[in-house]
Amino acid sequence: MDLLRLVLVFLHILGAAAIVGGWLAAFKTPTVTQWQWIGALTQLITGLLLVGLAEMGDGGINNFKIGVKLIIALVVVIAAFIGRRKAKNNQGVPKGLAHAVGGMALINIAVAVFWV
Repeated sequence: MDLLRLVLVFLHILGAAAIVGGWLAAFKTPTVTQWQWIGALTQLITGLLLVGLAEMGDGGINNFKIGVKLIIALVVVIAAFIGRRKAKNNQGVPKGLAHAVGGMALINIAVAVFWV
């Protein structure tokens, strides 16, 4: 079970890197890349699986924190979906939408790190 948790944490971190890295790489000409979309889905799925594993364990879980992170993750996934669809259809991705994907992911990372 510990190996599974470590693999999920690894994939979770890779998802965050894909979102934030893509955002920073395209900061001057904001868009939503395919890797940001994949990273957003990876973050959501692995996050839910990590919470499920934690619920099966003995440790206590801060459900309010998990709820806040889930809401932020859903905003990131929805914004990434909309932005990616626009980019695929050769439509302009609004700057606010592109920055919302990366910025909200960064906020979600901050919540994970600083909310103890």
